Parts: sequence; C-alpha cells; structure tokens
Amino acid sequence: MTWLTVALVLVAAAAGLLRWRRPAWYWMTFGVTLAALRVLVRYGSVMDACGLTVPAPRWRLTLARMTNRPVPGPRAPRILRLRVTRTGLVLRLKLRPGQDAFDVAASCDRLRHSFALYGVTSREVRSGVVELRMTGYDVLKRVQMPARVDTRPMRVPVALREDGAVHFRDYRTVPHGLTLGATESGKSVYQRTLVAALASQRVALVGIDCKQGVELFPLARRFSALADNPDTAAELLDALVSHMQDVYQLIRAEQRITADVPDADIAADIWSLPEDLRPVPIVVMVDEVAELALFATKEDEKRRDRIITALVRLAQLGRAAGIYLEICAQRFGSELGKGITMLRAQLTGRTAHRVNDESSANMAFGDIAPDAVLAAIQIPTDTPGVAVTGDSSGGWALVRAPHTSLRQAVNVCNRHADLTPDLPALAPFRPALGTLAPVPAPAIESAPAAA
Repeated sequence: MTWLTVALVLVAAAAGLLRWRRPAWYWMTFGVTLAALRVLVRYGSVMDACGLTVPAPRWRLTLARMTNRPVPGPRAPRILRLRVTRTGLVLRLKLRPGQDAFDVAASCDRLRHSFALYGVTSREVRSGVVELRMTGYDVLKRVQMPARVDTRPMRVPVALREDGAVHFRDYRTVPHGLTLGATESGKSVYQRTLVAALASQRVALVGIDCKQGVELFPLARRFSALADNPDTAAELLDALVSHMQDVYQLIRAEQRITADVPDADIAADIWSLPEDLRPVPIVVMVDEVAELALFATKEDEKRRDRIITALVRLAQLGRAAGIYLEICAQRFGSELGKGITMLRAQLTGRTAHRVNDESSANMAFGDIAPDAVLAAIQIPTDTPGVAVTGDSSGGWALVRAPHTSLRQAVNVCNRHADLTPDLPALAPFRPALGTLAPVPAPAIESAPAAA
C-alpha cells in the first residue's frame, strides 16, 4: 500500500508539472482521458442546464401512458462522434427537431465552464448537425503548428486558430488580403511566416517595402521583384498591370471555345490553362500602404494617384491572371485619400492584429463582420501575434502565427532560392544579390569606451 501511495503521489506531481510547464504534453497524457470522461458523464445534465434539450415527442408520451411507464424526460442532441485531437475534443451532435445551431453557439461559454475546458466553439456542418470543437488548454500561448498539414498549390498554413485548427491562407478562394496592426503587434512576423510558407511553392513573390527595404530585402533571394521607394513602386505596379494584360491575351488565345470542348475545359483564368502554358502566379506584398498613399507635393500626388489606380486595377482584375495582393498597414481609412476605400472593398481576407483605436478595427471588419471589431480592440499588448481574421462571409476567428524570426525566414528563402521564377516583365526590378558592402568603422567620438 505504501508503494501504491508513493506511485500515486508521483503521478499526480508529474501531471501537475506537465500541466504547468507543458500543457500539450499534459493534454495527451492525462487531460484527454479526464476531459472525455467529464463530457460523457455530464453530458445529459449539462445540456439540460444550458437549455439545449427538447421535450419528448408526443408519440413517446402517448406510448408511456398506454403502457403505464414513467414519462420520458427531455432529450439532448444525440452524440454522433467524439474525436480526440492533439489540442482538444471534437464533438459532433445531431440536433433534435425544433433545435437551432444558433442555440448551441450561444451556449458555448456555458459549455466551456460546465465541461471544465479552456474553450468551446461551434459550427454548423450541415442542416441538423453541429460540431463542437473543445480545446483543453490555451493553444495560442505557445503556438505549435502540426508536423503535417494539408498544403496545396496557393494554399499555405500561416497560423493556429483558437480552437486548435490550422488557419490557411488560400489565395484561390480568397485572392486578396489586408493585414492591419499597430507597431509591435506582430504584423511583421505574420508577413515573414507567410513568405516562408510560400517560398516552397511555385509562385513569384513581388515585394514593395518603402521602409528602405528593411523588412523584405533580407528575403530577396526568393523575390522576383522588389521596390524600396514609392518611385520604383509606381514603375513596378505599372509593369504588373502590363503583365496582367499579357496574361489575359494568352487566356483569350487558349480559350478553345468550340462545340466539341466540354464546358469545364474552357479557359477563363490561368488555372484553366494547360500546365505547360500556365503563367506563374504572383503574390504582391505591400509592407506599408500608407507610404504609397501619402504625398507632400503636386508631383507626389500624381505619383500617388498612379500607384493607387494600379493597385485598384490589380485588385479588381488580377485574380484571373493569377496576381494576388497582400497589403499591410497600420491604418487603412479614407484619410489616405481617394481610391483607398475602393481598394479596401476588393480585399476579401481581413486580418487585424492589436490596434490602437476602435476606428482602426472598423476599417477591417466594420463592413464584413461587426462582431469581430470588439475582439480586435481587446487583444492585450503582451500577446504580440494574436490577431482576428475574417472574410466577407461574416465569420471570424482568433489566430496567432508561430514566431518566425528574420533569420529563420531568410534561411527558408535561401533554401528555396532556385524556385524563384524569372519573369521578363519584372526583370528590371529583380533585386541585386551581390555581396554586402563592409560597414564603415565608427568614428572615434562614437566608439564605445574600452572596459
């Protein structure tokens, strides 16, 4: 008995230590069993307390009276499947007649407390079937992406959702995106993670970084074109518009609209073309769009109108030509001048990191997901990288990208430098990859004193 007591104490101490230092390990060793038992044992009473039950049908009440049996109680949604994941549980429920998926979504917070889990979210799988994703610990505190993810062409994993699922950036579904965030909110890390994820794909990366290239130029070996000032950016965007028009001419020449060609084979974008004729898709990354929209002189205003017009044209027409925009900004409102709201309306994917005011959050979600505005302004300052993501469907989720240092992103880009396509239209903007010039020695007055 003494040895059994010592063993139990050691197991309890190990479980407590794992829960404190390694929540993911604790979940896979102890937490998943305890949580599954809690859910299955408490399920009926919890659903009844949350108002997620319906009275028994009349035929059962009639049958109970005829056979002189006890009256059947209220019925909870039927459990179709309970699946264990590395971050929590997935509970699929079949709703009873008269129940609605909104009732389950409104009860998620009460279910979280009742089942003693970290978080509960719900989504409607199909009519009458709801899926509850339960997380056993804070998956956004220390982001650990799965070892294997379902990557496809132009679909890359960039973050982890609060329910433990992987958040993908799918350019073929959501062609253009907007990323907002204040200084030190994690916007640059999100951008690095996206570049590192795209580096291994057959895609051309084009960057516009008007901060003299400090963010994107270290990754230059994987970029087909880079601009570090507004003047070069204007010329680069004009070249992209010209390239887009050439791609449309190619699509027109290869449409093959004849009576014997099936409808699915008629080309309307680059993905309908044969693989040997398909142009390389292009992802255009703008690091800070405000630097392109601000002006001080008449000449700057002409350049600004030229840049914004080109961006709007790419946003409206670029998808079929395989040109996708990824625009970053601290603010993206009408104070940046004419054409900005037109451009913002074309950016379907929205990601907002911590912002300094409510109006900045409204710029991202006010027109597509008003409920996400409150979540965006509640992101604490001590959690850089946490962001709210949404699209035009009105749904939104809390995500966090894994911390990708600049050195890690540089290593990934250098490793896949051989995949960088050489586009003739963008050849004048190909970054020079020569050796760096030596840094001059500091002046005597600024040199640190010897210890």
